[in-house]
Amino acid sequence: MYFAALLARTEDGWEASDTELDDVETLSDLADLARESASDVDDTVLVFIEQEDAWFGVVRVDGEEDPRVFVSNAAAAARSSYGELLLTDELLGREPKDVDDDLDALDLDGTEDGEPEAEDDEDTDTDTDMSAMPSGPVGDNRILDDLGVSAKELLALSDDALNEIAEALGAAEVLETVR
Repeated sequence: MYFAALLARTEDGWEASDTELDDVETLSDLADLARESASDVDDTVLVFIEQEDAWFGVVRVDGEEDPRVFVSNAAAAARSSYGELLLTDELLGREPKDVDDDLDALDLDGTEDGEPEAEDDEDTDTDTDMSAMPSGPVGDNRILDDLGVSAKELLALSDDALNEIAEALGAAEVLETVR
C-alpha cells in the first residue's frame, strides 16, 4: 500500500494535503505538483511517499529551485512505479540514457525477417540496472537539516519514518489528517 502527501510550509505553519500521483510521470511533474500546492511561490514543500514497510522518499521543493530527493532504499523503490520516478539517473550517479541507445535496441541491423541473430551476451539492461541498484539510501540525506532532522536522524529512521519526520517538523497533526 502506498501513501503520498504534500506538506507546504507557510507563514502560519505546515499545511498538509494528500495527493494522487497517477498523472505524475517524472520528477519534474512531481515538483510542479508540489509548487502548485504552495500558497506562496517561495514556500518550501515536502512530498512524502512511502510504500508500507519497504521504503520511503522525501522530495523537497524550495520555490523554483531544482527538487532535492532522498530515498530510504533504492532497490525496494526501483520495484515501484512511484519509486522509479524518484530514482533519476542523476540521483543514482549514472550517465543519462542516450536516445541513440534506444534506437540501437530496436535491432535495426539489416537482418532479414526470420533470420536469427547471433546471440551476444545474455545480459540485459534491466538486469544490469537492478543489480547495480543500491540496497540502501540514496540522495540528499541532509535534505531536512535546516528543518530539524539531521542526516544521521534521517538515516536511522524506521518503519514509521514519515510520522517521525512530521513530528520533528511540528507537523504530525496535519499529516495525520490526510493519512
